[in-house]
Amino acid sequence: MFDLRSLEHSTIVYESADLVPLLRLCWNKQNHNHIATFLMDQTKVVVLDIRAPSVPVAELTGHSGPLNALAWAPHSNCHLCTAGDDAQTLIWDLHGMPKPVDDPILAYTAPAEVNSLQWPSSQPDWVSITFGKTLQILRV
Repeated sequence: MFDLRSLEHSTIVYESADLVPLLRLCWNKQNHNHIATFLMDQTKVVVLDIRAPSVPVAELTGHSGPLNALAWAPHSNCHLCTAGDDAQTLIWDLHGMPKPVDDPILAYTAPAEVNSLQWPSSQPDWVSITFGKTLQILRV
C-alpha cells in the first residue's frame, strides 16, 4: 500500500504465509476498510481489514478449484461473490465477521469453469459471469 503524498514510504499490507502470489483484489465499496483477494492456484478467498491487515478477518473456503474472480456487492458492505475453475459462482454473507463464515448463502454451477464476473452498481440484483464462449447474467 502506498501513500501517494510520500512515495518514499510504502508498507507491505499482507503477504501469504508461503509467499504465493496474490492474483486479484477487490475493495469493498461500502466498507472502505475491507479488501478481498485470492492466491494463485488456491481455493480460498482472504478478506483483509486494512486497519489490521497482517491477519485475515475471514478466509472463505467453499471452492474446490482455483479461483478466477471476485466482486463485492455494490449495494451491501457484507456480500461478496466469488467464481472459479470448479464452475461455481458463490455469494457469501460476511456480516458476522470476524466469526468464521463456513458456507455461501447462494451458489450457482455453470457448465464450465467461470473465468470472470461483474456485480454492477447500475444493476445490483444481477451478477454477470463468463465461461467458455458464454456470457451469462444471474439474478441474485
